[in-house]
Amino acid sequence: MTLRSRKIIPYLAVLAAVFAFGLVMFGAFVRLSNAGLSCPDWPTCYGKATWPHHEQAVAAANAAFPDRPYEASKAWREQVHRMLAGTLGVLVLLLALLSARRDRTVMLAIIVSAVFAAAGVALYLHGERDWSSGLALLAILLPTAGAFWLRERAAQKMSVLALAVIIFQAMLGMWTVTLLLKPIVVMGHLLGGITTFGLLAYAALRCHGFGSPDDRFAALRRWVVLGIVLLGCQIALGGWTSANYAALACGTDFPTCLGQWAPPTDFHQGFVLWREVGVNYEGGVLDMAARSAIQITHRIGALVVFCYLMWLAWRLARSGFRAGAIAVAVVLIVQVLLGISNVHFGLPLPVATLHNGGAALLLFTLLANVARLQSWHADEVESLA
Repeated sequence: MTLRSRKIIPYLAVLAAVFAFGLVMFGAFVRLSNAGLSCPDWPTCYGKATWPHHEQAVAAANAAFPDRPYEASKAWREQVHRMLAGTLGVLVLLLALLSARRDRTVMLAIIVSAVFAAAGVALYLHGERDWSSGLALLAILLPTAGAFWLRERAAQKMSVLALAVIIFQAMLGMWTVTLLLKPIVVMGHLLGGITTFGLLAYAALRCHGFGSPDDRFAALRRWVVLGIVLLGCQIALGGWTSANYAALACGTDFPTCLGQWAPPTDFHQGFVLWREVGVNYEGGVLDMAARSAIQITHRIGALVVFCYLMWLAWRLARSGFRAGAIAVAVVLIVQVLLGISNVHFGLPLPVATLHNGGAALLLFTLLANVARLQSWHADEVESLA
């Protein structure tokens, strides 16, 4: 490995992280514009590598999928999203290979994983679902094991682990279509996208020297990690709210719900994670009481996260990390305002999409603080140079 190729890693990590952030935003746009089932097959769209363009192709598509008439304004969104996801997969694969350049065993595992993933897609297209799933599972396990085996620093480990998450994301994308927007799958797909972005963002931060020369801030770092955990739970609640079409379950009322402080709710039905297979979940299947329970829980979670992260920002500022504290506080306040605007204005698509991006950006501010508080050694800089 030449010196020039080694210097590619930090820049490639940044490119992959920025690309992942854009993909999270575009994925939210696709989901919120109700285009998640606009291509009824996977990974093709009405049997096309792109999507039907000509009148004859559209007629053939409608004949092949009579239950899902072709909508040009939506189909391109879903298929472009898949293409962008594939592009990110290639970037992450390259990043993982470069990160594992000093360990031939891990490099071989990554290469075999990529071959298994590609073969799994080919088998899926030929109807071999069981073999496809088996190869996909192996494709996920190999880089996961490689990330733990790798005797390198955090940035390289995160890059290799991101490859495993990307492959699992592809499976979730497939299940999103085949299981007809099953809420647990849709929520998992959102979390997978956020996780991919988080891993790549942290790798990029560490590659560019974010860190402390010693470990004086270990206690403070643990409080930031707890903030990330709480934020992750809140993002999952947001995904569950969106997947069950509960964003407007309280109407346009805030902070009340349907004009009441205690409206009828059904928390049991609202949080049944696994429901029957074969049901089309587009538009949601829950009654208003169950959706209201989900929306109210999301609001309570937002209040808890807001209070904790504002306290954390205060702690960071007192410890001398004012820039990190300001970043957390500003993004947090904007995110809360976007959430309130979603309700007040009836879930406008631009605001709802920005709300998803705000969650990813808030995660980034916390990861930047973790990286800044993490101990950093000279040999780590040398290993990434």
